[in-house]
Amino acid sequence: MANGRIRMSRNGLTTVNGKFDWNDAIIDALIAAGVTFFATIGGIGASGLLDDPARAILAASIAAGGSFFAWLAMKRNITVNE
Repeated sequence: MANGRIRMSRNGLTTVNGKFDWNDAIIDALIAAGVTFFATIGGIGASGLLDDPARAILAASIAAGGSFFAWLAMKRNITVNE
């Protein structure tokens, strides 16, 4: 929280001693993963492909996992050097 407001940024925050704030990064990644999970379930349901709920949950879990780790990578500013 910054100045009493909740702040979700693309860049990672640091603690008062200058270290990377893992708690903030993991909470933000979980929020993004949750949104991805439920958006995937909603999209599968809206498209009429929800014949097998177990497959829908598996697909949503895979998408959420990818979103979680991608968000952590963004927070840590992990980039590929060319």
